[in-house]
Amino acid sequence: MTDKLKPVFLLAGGRHSRDSKPDALLQAVFRTFGIKNPTVAYSGAASGDDTGFFGMIANELTNSGADKVVHAVIASPDADLKKARTILESADIVFVSGGDVEAGMDVLLEKNMLDFFNSLYQQGKPFFGISAGSLMLAAKWVRWTDPNDDNSAELFNCLNFAPVICDAHDEQGGWEELQAALKLEKEGVRGYGLAAGSGIKVTADGKVSLVGGNVFQYMRRGDKVVLIEETLPPIE
Repeated sequence: MTDKLKPVFLLAGGRHSRDSKPDALLQAVFRTFGIKNPTVAYSGAASGDDTGFFGMIANELTNSGADKVVHAVIASPDADLKKARTILESADIVFVSGGDVEAGMDVLLEKNMLDFFNSLYQQGKPFFGISAGSLMLAAKWVRWTDPNDDNSAELFNCLNFAPVICDAHDEQGGWEELQAALKLEKEGVRGYGLAAGSGIKVTADGKVSLVGGNVFQYMRRGDKVVLIEETLPPIE
């Protein structure tokens, strides 16, 4: 089964441009999947399917080589889920956009789309994400049941198509949420902080390689989370 599973690309985003220059990381995604001028299905559950955000991202995707980007609306109360499934199923690649990680996962759960997404992945559909979309494609993320109590932190499950823990564009914040997530994991688990404009490729067996930019690696050692000074191998 793992032979059928495609690698998943987790991109940070955070450097949206107003011009029409191609994005090198997006080009690398399309090139690695080997699909020229792909049709991309856009899932914006994490942003409530915000149309303005869709327009901005769709422009970046087409400028970087996508033939067209089709919005698979799921979050809206009157969303046509049958149509959304058809869009996702027929596209060459599925893109999971940014917003709020927990809200995005809640939408997929409430709309009974988790099994459908997993089925697409298991069938070999390529997936990639940006920002919160990358975190949704990863294994787990952290939330606080009481925002005023650090001890109320807990992990919740994400899609786990990329079996890693990561955060995106929080280099100014010192990756506090990523470190909090790792403190709740077992010894030796590694996390990836994707600085703005960076990205990683993750295979089904957890092998991680660098698409571009600067990625911070942290690991749980004992009761501490430490920064790991290692260089990720580049994508092949």
